[in-house]
Amino acid sequence: MKAHGPSSAAPEPHAGFERHPRTVPPAQRGGTIFYGWVIVAAGFTIGFAGIGARYSYGIFLNSIETEFAMTRGAASGIFSVYMLLCCLLAAAGGWALDRYGPRRVGIFLGTFTGLSFLLTSRAGAVWQLFVTYSLLLSLGTGAIYGVVNTTTSRWFLERRGVAVGITSSGGGVGAIVIAPFATFLIAHYQWRTAFVVMGSITAAAMIGAALLLIKDPGDAGCVPDGGPRPPPEKTSDAAADKGRQGLTLRQAFAVRPFWLLAAAWFLLSLSLHMVFIHVVPYAVGMGVSLIDASLILSLMGLANILGRLVFGRLCDRVGPGALGVVCLLVQCGALLWLMVAHQLWMLYLFGAVYGFLWGGAGTITTVLTVDLFGTRSLGTIMGVMSGGWAMGAAAGPAIGGYVFDVSGHYIAAFGTGAAALFTAAGLLAILSRGARARVPAPG
Repeated sequence: MKAHGPSSAAPEPHAGFERHPRTVPPAQRGGTIFYGWVIVAAGFTIGFAGIGARYSYGIFLNSIETEFAMTRGAASGIFSVYMLLCCLLAAAGGWALDRYGPRRVGIFLGTFTGLSFLLTSRAGAVWQLFVTYSLLLSLGTGAIYGVVNTTTSRWFLERRGVAVGITSSGGGVGAIVIAPFATFLIAHYQWRTAFVVMGSITAAAMIGAALLLIKDPGDAGCVPDGGPRPPPEKTSDAAADKGRQGLTLRQAFAVRPFWLLAAAWFLLSLSLHMVFIHVVPYAVGMGVSLIDASLILSLMGLANILGRLVFGRLCDRVGPGALGVVCLLVQCGALLWLMVAHQLWMLYLFGAVYGFLWGGAGTITTVLTVDLFGTRSLGTIMGVMSGGWAMGAAAGPAIGGYVFDVSGHYIAAFGTGAAALFTAAGLLAILSRGARARVPAPG
C-alpha cells in the first residue's frame, strides 16, 4: 500500500488503483506553532462536545421512558431514527464542507446541536422528541466525524495518522466525560435541566472551535505539515498539482476500491455498535452486577483513545493497508473470546482489547480513505463513508436484538459481529493487494 513517489502521468485506461501518494515532505518549521495543530485541537473539541453528547442518550433513557410512559423499545427508537437520519446528513455535510468550508459548516453543526438539546428539554409529546432530538440532533452531529477529520487530513501528510488519531479521539473522550456529567445533572436537578445545561455548553464549545477552522493550509499561507507558502513563480504548478490531488465523488463511485472501503466502514460499525449496545445486557445475564458490567464500556472508551493515538503513529510509519487487516483480524478474535468469556476478568480484558482495536480501526479506515482518494472532494467522499458508518450503527444493535429474541442468547449475535469483522478484513486485504495504479487526472 505504501506509495513510492508521485506521478504526473495520466493513467492508462482500465488501470488499477493505488492510494493517493503523500507528495509533500516535511517542511522546515519556524519558531511558531504550525496552525495545523490548532485545527487538530478545534476538531478534537467539536468531536468531544458533539459526539460525546450523542452517546449520552442512554443516560436519559429511563427518564424519558417514565416522563412519556414509553416502552424501552419505543424510547430506544428515538435514537435509532436519529442514527438513520445521520446516514443521509453525513453525506450532505461532506458536500457542504467542500462547497462552503469547515468554519460555516461547524457553526451550523454547533447551532443545531445546541438547539436540539434546548428544544428537547421543552418537549411535551413523543412525536416532538422525534423532531427535536432525532431530526435536529442529526443535523447537528451527523456530519461531525467527516468534517473534523477531513479538515485535519488536508493539513497533514507525513503526520496525518497522528493528527487524525488525536482529532478522532475527541468523541471517545467526550463519551467518557459527558455521560457522568449528564448523570450528575439528572441526579441533582432533573432531565430537562440537564438538557438545557448540556445544550448551552455544547453549542458554545462547538461554535467557538469552529471559528478556528480553516479549510486548506494554503489559505493560511503555508503547506501541509508546516512551512511557508510556495514562491509566486510556482503558483501555476501548485494549482495544477492541487487539481490532481485525488478523485471527485463521481470518479470515486466508478472504481472498485470505493465500494470495498465503504463496505468495510459499514461492517466495522455494525460489529462495534452491536457490542456497544448489547455487551452490558450480556454480562448482566451472566450474573454480573450492572455497575460492574458498565465498567466494560468505560474500559472500551478509555482503550479506544489509546488505540487511536498508537495506530495513528503506526499508520505514519508503515501505512494503513496491511495494518488494517491485522487490526480487524485481532478484533475478530476478541469477539470470539467474548463468546466464551464466563468470568468478570475475561469481560474486562475483552473491553480493553476490543476498545483499543476499535480506536485503531477507526483511525486506519479514515487515513486509508484519504490516501486512496486524495483531498480534491474529500469532504463529500468522507461524508458518504460516514453515512455508511451511521447505517452500520443503526443496523448492528437491531440485528443483535433480533438474533437474541430468536435464539435466546447472544452467542449467535456476537458470532455475526465477528463474521462482519472477518469480512471487513478480507475487503482491506483485497485493497492492499490490488491497489496498484495512479489516481486519475481531473476531468
